[in-house]
Amino acid sequence: ALLIDKPAGWTSHDVVARVRRVLNTRAVGHTGTLDPFATGLLVVLVGRATRLARFVEQQAKTYLAGARLGFATTTDDVTGERLEEGRGGGRPAGSAAPSRAELEAALRGFLGPQRQRPPAYSAKQVAGERSYAKARRGERVELADVDIVVHAIDLVAYDYPALEFRATVSAGTYVRAIGRDLGARLGTGAHLTALRREAIGSLGVEEAVALERVTPDAVRAPLEVLRHLDRIDVTADEAKALGYGQALPDRPTAVPPDRPVAAVAEGDRLVAVGRVVEGRFRPEVVLEPAG
Repeated sequence: ALLIDKPAGWTSHDVVARVRRVLNTRAVGHTGTLDPFATGLLVVLVGRATRLARFVEQQAKTYLAGARLGFATTTDDVTGERLEEGRGGGRPAGSAAPSRAELEAALRGFLGPQRQRPPAYSAKQVAGERSYAKARRGERVELADVDIVVHAIDLVAYDYPALEFRATVSAGTYVRAIGRDLGARLGTGAHLTALRREAIGSLGVEEAVALERVTPDAVRAPLEVLRHLDRIDVTADEAKALGYGQALPDRPTAVPPDRPVAAVAEGDRLVAVGRVVEGRFRPEVVLEPAG
């Protein structure tokens, strides 16, 4: 696995292509897409570890977002075309800028579980095609609301019309949409001007390497990006059994069956990820073949 600090202007796919060239392998994939204008932590998985993506993606993510009040854009960020003043809100033209207290109250209103409408320019599938592809052709895109959770959201800086806020959100949350909806609630319109992913679960961007510094030596053991998981230690014989896809009996039932568990062999080798069901560890993804 690699922890990469993605620069602005690169797509997540661009990063994967770069890693493939540097490591000379096609078996590379990323977890949790970052928009091209965004920067920050991108987890890239290599080899058999690419099958672990869902266990990384499901974690909460923390972002530092820059936004501008005053108008919305077609993409909900600085790369889009400007929409009319105050679109999506009811603030009278010429009214005073929102106060800091008003802005903080509006941000607090996003806390907790809620429904969110994804941006039209997103990777969501619509009739077998990416939403952004339809939007770029000028087609009207109506995406269904999705369930999200905003765990924390705080105002970092405010100097109208610019502001910064930090948010920790569930997987599948669009911070661009939070910026869009913030502008609607304030009646000013708004869009993101910058976005930086600071963390995925306990993985922080301060642990990441710059893209130009990616080398084979930067590759980490898969277990390092799954340190949020419960773990069970397995013997060499049990690791071999897991390699054949066999379940292991007599495992603790304290871990809920809906929570993934890492099976770890001597030397902190990640052998498999699975679940403990009725006292048996059942592997779902096996990293080490039998033998």
